[in-house]
Amino acid sequence: MSPFKSSSGLPENVAAALCYLFSFVGGIVFLAVEQRSRFVLFHALQSVIFFCGMMVAHVIFGFIPLIGPLIASLLSILTLVMWVILVVNAFQGRWFRIPLIGDIAESQIRHL
Repeated sequence: MSPFKSSSGLPENVAAALCYLFSFVGGIVFLAVEQRSRFVLFHALQSVIFFCGMMVAHVIFGFIPLIGPLIASLLSILTLVMWVILVVNAFQGRWFRIPLIGDIAESQIRHL
């Protein structure tokens, strides 16, 4: 557990886990509230990018006849598995990076 507090008053690891716990909404809330912790900002931005991307992909594949619903179902399972992995890693205080998305999130928090 992290001894450092985020701007919200929560420990960093708890705030980072909440970014994922409530999907992209948690990420948006912490992007708006957090002013100090790069750890929380990273996880908030990664949450927004990942979950919004998965929502868009799910909708797009849902429109493809026959195989689209199968792919959308597999994306739902992948999203659930990633959600658990992300919440656990954030709560444990790890800088878990999703390939490509984590790099984008990290490069963006450098500019904040």
